[in-house]
Amino acid sequence: MGLFNKLKESLNKTRINFVEKVDAIVTGRRQIDESLYEELEEALLQADVGIEAAFDLVEKMRAEVKKRRINEAGELRLLLKEQMREILGDQTVPLNMGEDKPTVVMVVGVNGVGKTTTIGKLANYFKQNGHSVLLGAADTFRAAAIDQLEIWGRRVGVNVIKHNEGADPAAVAYDSLQAARARQIDVLIVDTAGRLHTKSNLMEELKKIHRVLGREMRDAPQEVLLVIDATTGQNAINQAKLFKEAVGVTGVALTKLDGTARGGVVVAVKQTLDVPVKMIGVGEGIDDLRPFNAGEFVDALFGPEAPRGQAGQPAT
Repeated sequence: MGLFNKLKESLNKTRINFVEKVDAIVTGRRQIDESLYEELEEALLQADVGIEAAFDLVEKMRAEVKKRRINEAGELRLLLKEQMREILGDQTVPLNMGEDKPTVVMVVGVNGVGKTTTIGKLANYFKQNGHSVLLGAADTFRAAAIDQLEIWGRRVGVNVIKHNEGADPAAVAYDSLQAARARQIDVLIVDTAGRLHTKSNLMEELKKIHRVLGREMRDAPQEVLLVIDATTGQNAINQAKLFKEAVGVTGVALTKLDGTARGGVVVAVKQTLDVPVKMIGVGEGIDDLRPFNAGEFVDALFGPEAPRGQAGQPAT
């Protein structure tokens, strides 16, 4: 299956929950009225686009309808597609790479979002692109987390730096960075804990890891990648705000996009957090973590057909 078709298949539930509802709302309607806008806003909210983004999208649609003098409700589908593309942009935002070795990627997120699995797939992604990779097992609060990371390390063919369960996570991060330097590794990926006794304890621990990495290497970590489970929708946004405040999240990896009807959370992440979605999980395979391309995402959701002119204007 091609990459675009794989993405399209992964968005099937969101397409049914959202785009098909939009089609049903605008099809056969002669009049663009207040009730139509309210129904569109409700459809956006059900797809977990978020209150702020849903309101913004609908308001922009109102303005464009007046500006372009659109009279047919059916044209709102393409208009909505345009507005979503405008919010998301049409560029792929790459993972940050440092000038010196290693590039340090600190991966954060609550337990259960697929963080360790994402790290394994990310290691595979870097390897497939010609980079040497080392993993740091700094989630020392669960022996299972260390074991799971080692399993992924063997599967991908990369080494893992670890301490015993209960060790100081920042010490693991320190040793991982020293090992990566000594071995001339291109990319160091550091796993972190997703749950401690309190949220404040967790965030303080993450800040400590971040400080240690930055102290030992200028600009490290170059990437603080937050893993979000797309199936949790708006709850994920609340989690993301805490991590962003604590360690300055630079990018989001959105997992389980293929298992949810809430794919609109991609829009919510960009609109609410102003943090780019950089990687998405579109399946369970080792190669199913891929860079996020906003244009492809919108085309896969609404269909790749692109009008030659803008909605409400004649094609040229």
